[in-house]
Amino acid sequence: MFAWWGRAVVRFRWLVLAAAAALVLVGAAWGTGVFGALTGGGFDDPKSESTQFRDRTIAELGNQDVDVLVLYSDATAAVDDPGFRDPVTATLAKVRALPEVASVTSFYDTQSPALVSGDRHATYAMVQLKAIDPDGKTSAYETIEPALTAPGITTRTGGTIPFLHEANKQTSEDLARAEMFSLPVLLVLLVLIFGGLAAAATPLMIGGIAILGSLVVVRLINMVTDVSVFAVNIITLIGLGMAVDYALFIVSRFREELAAGHEPPAAIGRTMATAGRTVLVSGLTIALALASLLIFPQSFLRSMGFGGLAAVLVAMLAALTALPALLAVLGHRVNALRIPLPWRRGPEHTGGDGAWARIARSVMRRPIVYAAGVVVVLAVLASPVLRISFGGFDERVLPPGSEPRVVSDAISADFAGGTVGPIEVLVSGGGQAEAQRLASTVTGLPDVTGVQVTASEGASSLLTVTYHGESTGDAAQGVVRAIRDLPAPDGVDILVGGRTAADIDLIDSLVAHLPWMALIMALATLILLFLAFGSIVLPIKAVLMNLVSIGASFGVVVWVFQDGHFADFLGFTPTGFIEPSNPILMLAVLFGLATDYEVFLLSRVREEWDRTGDNTASVASGLQHTGRIITAAALLLTVVVAGFASGGIAFIKLIGVGMIVAIIVDATLVRLLLVPATMRLLGRWNWWAPGPFGAVYRRFGIRELDPHPDAAAKEDALTASGRAG
Repeated sequence: MFAWWGRAVVRFRWLVLAAAAALVLVGAAWGTGVFGALTGGGFDDPKSESTQFRDRTIAELGNQDVDVLVLYSDATAAVDDPGFRDPVTATLAKVRALPEVASVTSFYDTQSPALVSGDRHATYAMVQLKAIDPDGKTSAYETIEPALTAPGITTRTGGTIPFLHEANKQTSEDLARAEMFSLPVLLVLLVLIFGGLAAAATPLMIGGIAILGSLVVVRLINMVTDVSVFAVNIITLIGLGMAVDYALFIVSRFREELAAGHEPPAAIGRTMATAGRTVLVSGLTIALALASLLIFPQSFLRSMGFGGLAAVLVAMLAALTALPALLAVLGHRVNALRIPLPWRRGPEHTGGDGAWARIARSVMRRPIVYAAGVVVVLAVLASPVLRISFGGFDERVLPPGSEPRVVSDAISADFAGGTVGPIEVLVSGGGQAEAQRLASTVTGLPDVTGVQVTASEGASSLLTVTYHGESTGDAAQGVVRAIRDLPAPDGVDILVGGRTAADIDLIDSLVAHLPWMALIMALATLILLFLAFGSIVLPIKAVLMNLVSIGASFGVVVWVFQDGHFADFLGFTPTGFIEPSNPILMLAVLFGLATDYEVFLLSRVREEWDRTGDNTASVASGLQHTGRIITAAALLLTVVVAGFASGGIAFIKLIGVGMIVAIIVDATLVRLLLVPATMRLLGRWNWWAPGPFGAVYRRFGIRELDPHPDAAAKEDALTASGRAG
């Protein structure tokens, strides 16, 4: 099937390239419009108590969200001085009159001491917007932001909407910077890997198709359901990374077939039958791993799944269509524009006596020693996972100088009982008397610094609860859980919301869905690898290998980002916990990437096993043929990820560092040492498939049927006249 596909692409190469060019044009002209259509937020579980709190509060009391906090300060004047008071009150009067603003609450209206700093040189106003949905609020904030500045007074904005706005803005800037950094470095490295400009340009071309094509797919999905802006990050990361991996693998195999004496059409057929098959298995496996994100109720995780699925599948299809079509046009000219590199022996040097094969034989002579040593190293790297602690993200994920973070820090430090994320309690039923009774009870709970009834309508009231510490801290979480544990009188509903409650609900929801995600990834990998290799042992071993490399990555992430090691060097503020959606996203992406390298290696090992029936020789030859490619792919993907790790958002940095560690560990300790050692220990059991399983593989396996011994020669003769040229 795969060789036939290669011949079909050669025959219709110009049509395929025209279709790819059309996709690029549509992506550039229409697909990029998705940036203005994507939504923000999406961190809530629709069934959680905090979401029910928000919906019922709006229904019973109207919109009560405090969307923007405006901090006014002056180093010399106090809040009561006319030079401070007059410009601030005049500014707030104009803000109240804006059509986007529902209300403004300030010290000058309420005389509340909670709105004045301890030294009385700062005060903050609370602005409520008329919009209800996050996108509407963000748009309204962008409109009113210039009007918030009081002349002559230092003005900074913070709170929920400025925080989300700044996070999205910083993420977009990080994305652009990552692309500017990674693309030139990728080109240089590809030139060094291939030794020529023509071959080096092909992976970047496939990367461009993957990214623009994915934007088209995501915009189509966005026409059916909401997609978060975070989908764009994973499109660039996965789309570019996988496109480079797949193109590297296919172009390397094509050049190898050319070096073996095959004409370009035949070389493409043989490449599709081997490397093309591998790319298909890898792409489907990674896509299914990322599809596991779709089971989560939070739209931002589902959006990551949509973006990842689009990126992988478009990269895979581009590598199986546009790339062989381009290679058919280039033919032997794929080696054009060579750059003399004295250390290279050429892409065709893939014999069985190279350095990679010698490493494999060394490992297989002492498999127990190597396996035990690698396991010990990986266990040490993974050990910090045992003390992982989860918590929600707050303004500390932003760079220290960003305005929302400055406002959050100032209110927490300088205002008595101040917090940018108060706990809110809806008391539905019982009237104001029940609300006052509950307020008195909540006031006596540990770590509570104040309780106020901030809204009432009919039988419903809203309480605002302040507390010690950060909204993500143990004290705040303890207050939320304590309020939720309070018994509600008959006929009264008590719902707890706010930022801390939403964080707790998010963690609980993610933990509840995590086992199903793991089950989907494991089953998908086991089934696809069985169909690819005809063994029930290798898929199980692959899943275990993935887990040990991912475990090592998670351990390093905990040691760095939770414990705070290298915080100054990497430029982030440690919080003492990990936001739980980050490791979940890492798990989906890294599980797929680890399987990608496993498929690259085992595909060639299986090819050699079918040819020789010698397990040890097959492993050595397979590693010799793929070791350089896997290492190069890992290096290139590390460059792509490094651009994200250098950004200003802490959780993007965390994912980047975690991926870099996993890629390095997987491409060195696992694929280079642990896999050969375990395959030597298992011997012929590597390829074991009991009778029924063997029958299933023969019937449904993803494999190329063995050709007649003279098929290759006949194919060369038949297609010589059709050489691309």
